[in-house]
Amino acid sequence: MTAVLDRFPQRSNARSNRTRILATARQQLLDHPDASLDSIAQAAGVVRRTLYGHFSNRQALVAALTQEAGQALQQAFTAARTPGDDPLEAMARMALAAWDAGDHYRMLVSLERRHPGEESIRAALAPAREEAGATVQRGQDEGVFADLVPAPALALALEALMLALAEANAASTWVDPTGEAAATELLAAAGVAPQVAALRVRDVLHR
Repeated sequence: MTAVLDRFPQRSNARSNRTRILATARQQLLDHPDASLDSIAQAAGVVRRTLYGHFSNRQALVAALTQEAGQALQQAFTAARTPGDDPLEAMARMALAAWDAGDHYRMLVSLERRHPGEESIRAALAPAREEAGATVQRGQDEGVFADLVPAPALALALEALMLALAEANAASTWVDPTGEAAATELLAAAGVAPQVAALRVRDVLHR
């Protein structure tokens, strides 16, 4: 009986170590993309053996980060989705969801840039990108978004803008705690009049 009870603290410590390693790795790789596993272990406050016990190599760690970030982003988008939204409100909600996902969102896009051939990273981003592209297309069809470029290209441009704003916010060079300014800028970049964009984002936040 004692041996069985003794295993529970060990399992709890293992889960705690894994969570801490992933959180540390996410931040380390955002700040220092070439950070080694040894440096991540040191920053997480664990010995090398503990890190390698959870992740046998860098690829395994990246895979775990991808899965975690993909789930966080999808959960944020699902929570923000409201049936019947018009394109402006839907895009505002997606922008605020991406902002809420924070480092998870930034990590996915950063990993994709460094591992362009990694299918799991593209797959993790695909649902959010498909939803954004469909919303942009709907907005263009209804005349509320600019249609100077095709919807897929505009959606990717808006993603790049959102990432740049998120990185500026993380670096405290542009502070936007709630994502209100970022969502407003996103709608404006899509072709919405700035005053209308600000009102629609504020309305979403206050509801």
